[in-house]
Amino acid sequence: MLYHIVTYGCQMNVHESEKISFILEEMGYTFTDKREEADVIVFNTCAIREGAEERVFGNVGALKKLKKMRPSMIIAVCGCMTQKEEKAKLFKQKFPFVDVILGTFNLHKIGQYILEAKNKKVLELWQEGALDEEKGYNRTSGQNAWINIMQGCNNFCTYCIVPYVRGREKSRTVENILNEVKEVVKTGQYNKITLLGQNVNSYGKDLTPSVSFTQLLRLITSIEGDFKVGFMTSHPKDITDELIDEIAINDKILKEIHLPAQSGNNRILKLMNRKYTREHYLNIISKIKAKIPNVKITSDFIVGFPTETEDEFLDTMSLVEQAKYDGIFAFMFSPREGTVASKMEGQVPLEIKRQRVNKLLNLEKKIQKEANK
Repeated sequence: MLYHIVTYGCQMNVHESEKISFILEEMGYTFTDKREEADVIVFNTCAIREGAEERVFGNVGALKKLKKMRPSMIIAVCGCMTQKEEKAKLFKQKFPFVDVILGTFNLHKIGQYILEAKNKKVLELWQEGALDEEKGYNRTSGQNAWINIMQGCNNFCTYCIVPYVRGREKSRTVENILNEVKEVVKTGQYNKITLLGQNVNSYGKDLTPSVSFTQLLRLITSIEGDFKVGFMTSHPKDITDELIDEIAINDKILKEIHLPAQSGNNRILKLMNRKYTREHYLNIISKIKAKIPNVKITSDFIVGFPTETEDEFLDTMSLVEQAKYDGIFAFMFSPREGTVASKMEGQVPLEIKRQRVNKLLNLEKKIQKEANK
């Protein structure tokens, strides 16, 4: 019996596909990279941008003929996209040949659903769920081991669907995280551990007693072994001086920080509900660079947010010039159904968004070229 997994989106999804892979192999399935040979095909979806959703629809739709030729093959669709009830129902309606549809909160039950799908179609969404603490991953990222420390987000940025499909912030217990790190280190196969969370700086605020992300880093790096620790993603409003100091002095923490700015203009940042200003953000960048020599800083930007003017976009360009990042990811604003920004007036035309994203990426290339010299 063979399985194939198609993963879209962020590192969290990559890590969750490692969990799905483990579950399927426990059931006796073996991985194949040839979709047409698989007895089970799983699509682990992303809802952050429209392009990712369109690719999912296209790739699932392309399996219609294959499913007709091999009716016993099971097709499952899970993840952030199908956590949205209207999208799950659309899948059922548009692709009646799909056997299993589930969301993010019940992902750990995918094995059970695949067994049930041999007799009936399964569509099951949970609106909430506890953190999955069950052990077992088929780690597929070379010498890097992803370790999830929390799930969900409380920030409700106006453009972002994450709080709606991942729920509110839930931190894993320190004990469970440390046990997983110890197991990973003990194998001797991994020299890098990357801690994952929608906003890692918020880790531990919901625990009793509360534990800060900096405290967690100290505990992890005190574990004996030859490994380095990285993390993503950080929210600028939660970066503390204590965290910056710890990264600076702790040899086991990688000198790499991904710090999404999203915009360089204060009015747009306020509309995005980012809870910091351009000045505050640049102050953090200055502190990091002053305290951590040779630090690598990367960032995310959204251009063409509703009502963004050309001058406000130029504020983003000037912030990128000032910060001199080691790399950026730039995206055109994509309205996500159910978010505040999708209902805002003043949506920016696609052609203007395209011009702005190209200008921003060209500026980044120029900065990289000068840095490389």
